[in-house]
Amino acid sequence: MGMTFQLAEKMLAATIKQAQSEYKRPVSVAVVDAYGLLVAFARMDGARLRTVEIAQGKAYSATRMLSNTDAFLERLRREDVPASYFCDPKLTALPGGTIVKDAAGQVLGGIGISGLAPHEDQALGNAAAELAL
Repeated sequence: MGMTFQLAEKMLAATIKQAQSEYKRPVSVAVVDAYGLLVAFARMDGARLRTVEIAQGKAYSATRMLSNTDAFLERLRREDVPASYFCDPKLTALPGGTIVKDAAGQVLGGIGISGLAPHEDQALGNAAAELAL
C-alpha cells in the first residue's frame, strides 16, 4: 500500500513528542514515500532553517539508497567513495535518515530528522520507523 498520510502524521507526532521530552530541542521531520517524494513535513518552533532541507534530504536518501543514512555513511567510508558517485545530487549520508518498512519487509518510504546531534537524529528516525511495523 505504501506510505499513507495517516502513518506519516503518526510518525511526525511521535518524533516531535520524543524530541520535546527526551532532547528538549526543536527538530524538522520529513516523511517521504517509497520514491522519495514528500508526504508530510513539520518544523518545530525554533528549529533552524537549514534543518528543513537537511531533514528532507535524509528521508530521500534513506529511501533512494534503501538504507539508513548512518549505514550509507559507513558504506561510503568503507568503500572510500563520495556520495556523488551515485549520480544523484540530492543524496546525503548525514545520519538521521531511516528507511521505513512494514512488518512484511516492504519499503513504505523514509523519515528524516534534523536538528539534534547526528546520532540523536538517527535514534529518533529509527524509533519512528518502528511505528510502521
